[in-house]
Amino acid sequence: MLTHKAIWAAIDGLAERYGLTASGLARKAGLDPTTFNRSKREAADGRQRWPSTESIAKVIEATGASVGEFMDVLVDSSGNRGSAFRIPMLPFNQASQPGLFDDAGLPLTQSGWDRVPFPDLGDDLAYALEVSGESLLPIYREGTILVLSPRAPTRRGDRVVLRRLNGELLCRQLLRKTLTRVELGAFDPAQNLGERSLDVTDIAWMHRIVWASQ
Repeated sequence: MLTHKAIWAAIDGLAERYGLTASGLARKAGLDPTTFNRSKREAADGRQRWPSTESIAKVIEATGASVGEFMDVLVDSSGNRGSAFRIPMLPFNQASQPGLFDDAGLPLTQSGWDRVPFPDLGDDLAYALEVSGESLLPIYREGTILVLSPRAPTRRGDRVVLRRLNGELLCRQLLRKTLTRVELGAFDPAQNLGERSLDVTDIAWMHRIVWASQ
């Protein structure tokens, strides 16, 4: 599973792979040298502190590691290499093409999909979309890996990817969901995308974004 211990172990493992200490890795990424100190990993009251996705993205960029390499280290750190699996992935801008998903919105992985290592989310249907271009700026830049879970329930405030029956693909925030309508908004008001209200009969599938690489 994607645990607090495994995430921190992956950061330590990446530092070791590039001949750095945890503080050296933080410095190289332009962060405060104490960002990854062991003393920062738990609060005084014992609550777990997790590294931010922004910090992880800066580490990946600073070391020149790929997202896939970080995932490999993460899987190794989880101690579940033997049971780890690779989730299907394809470019975001291809997900609207026919023949890649079945009628239930599940990936048809026999064609058109690559595979990337990722820890077990407890969802054997999880898949990834790699952002290309600038359409999802400023929230997701090119190269960001979005992991989606068809099994995860969607709630107000979630970030989702939705595909309409006409093939249009939308990556938005879920504002409201009723038995008949789904209302979507932009992640950032500065995007000026406006709200969208769709009839549920117009939606092929809607999946929640459960993880993003930055």
